[in-house]
Parts: sequence; structure tokens; C-alpha cells
Amino acid sequence: MNILDQIIAAKHIEVSERKSLVPVKLLEQSIFFDGKVVSMKKYIYNPEKTGIIAEFKRKSPSKGMINASAKVEKVSIGYMQAGASALSILTDSAYFGGSSEDLKAARHFNFCPILRKDFVVDEYQIVEAKSIGADCVLLIAAALEPEKLKSLAYFAKSLGLEVLMEVHDGEELDRSLCDALDLVGVNNRNLKTFEVSLQTSLDLVNRIPSNFVKISESGISDPATLIQLKSAGFDGFLIGESFMKSARPEQAAYNFIKEYKKLAEGSVLSKV
Repeated sequence: MNILDQIIAAKHIEVSERKSLVPVKLLEQSIFFDGKVVSMKKYIYNPEKTGIIAEFKRKSPSKGMINASAKVEKVSIGYMQAGASALSILTDSAYFGGSSEDLKAARHFNFCPILRKDFVVDEYQIVEAKSIGADCVLLIAAALEPEKLKSLAYFAKSLGLEVLMEVHDGEELDRSLCDALDLVGVNNRNLKTFEVSLQTSLDLVNRIPSNFVKISESGISDPATLIQLKSAGFDGFLIGESFMKSARPEQAAYNFIKEYKKLAEGSVLSKV
């Protein structure tokens, strides 16, 4: 079993346990459940913003512990003040050190789109996402059969949530596209081997239909890369590790975004 298979197998067990402890009816009574969803799509497309989805994650299977001491309140507020368009909050505990409480805290302190970053295998997790204040859910094509992905996407839409589908190659993209998606992300990190290549994004960008918001994910550590990805056709960028490995992730995001804006301005002026 590769790491993705291990995570998915563990996730099925975890979700089954949570279902028995906290029924859907209880989740639906959450103060967040009937809240208005903040559109990630709109925020990514907003020309006044950077298109960056800044991620909060403490650890990962490929890197181990990245930042054990980071506080979600401070980092999430700092990300948004730095100029991020949206937040991505890891809620997987076993492999990424996250929790639902992290997302609730981020929701409490920020009015912006929040992606619940987890390994969704069941409708229950989508109800749960709504109950903790998420605006958007992640569906990973490598982890779901196309029909299952489609049904989960439509279910998310029925709750008013937006959907980001993540792919790693052209085959996943072609078999999993459906009308219920809002954003399509290309993960430059292969979840089975952990190899990272920006070429993955560049190879797939023109194969994603233009009605979807196009996001490049993982392996982005240089502001100049955003200029390259933007000119290739990407609308947004998911960046986490590059910020989180700093002692002050929010400051790292500020420095990165400041440099990106400077480069973007130069790039526009050079075309005039």
C-alpha cells in the first residue's frame, strides 16, 4: 500500500467511528451550519487579490513535523492581512496534525473563503465541513472512483458548499470532471511517491475547461513561479509548506506576497 491508500483506509475507519459518536442531526445544529458560504471562486477571481490560498498545516507524511508551535488564530489572521485570497486548513489529525477545531478557530477570526483540506470519502464529512464553518471541500480524484467523486460533489453543492477537485495527471482529470465542481487543482506533488514537479501543472493547465477556476498546488516556494503559472493560465495557487516551515508563517506569507506583487507589477509594465 502506498501512503495515499493507507490514509484512505484509515479515514474510512475514522469516519465510521465519528458517525457513531456524533450523528448528522447534531452536526446540523451547529451555529455555522446555516451560515452563508463565502465563495472561493469569487475571491480567487477578484483582481484586487493575489489568488493565493494560504494553508495551515503542522505536519505531513512526506516532511514529518513542519511547525508544531504555530497558532491557527495568529497565522490565519496574518495570512489574510498579508494579502491571501483564501485559507486552507488541514483537519486530518493522524497524518497532518490538524483538527476540526483549527478550522473553527480560523472561521471565528476571518471573513474569507476557507477550504477544509482533508481526505473526503463519505457524505458525512461534507456535512461535518459545513458544521465547522468551511466554504469549500476538497475531493481527491486519486482517492475516489469517478462516480463516487461526482455524487460527493453534487451532495456538497446541495449544501451550498463549493468544491475543489484535485488531480495529479491527465487520466484523473479526464475521468473525474463534472458540472458540480467549482475549482480544479493540479497537485504538483504525487501523493503516491511524494515527487514534486511544477511541470505537472504546466502540462495540464490547458486541459482544464475554462469554466473551472484553475489552481496549482504544492511545491511553490518562489514568487517568480506564480508569474510563470499565471501566464500559463492558472487563476490561483495553494501554498502551505513554503510558509509553514518558517517560525512565523504569516511573516513568510507577507514577504512572499510583497515580492510577488512587485514582480507582477514589473511584468505588467514590461508589456505596456
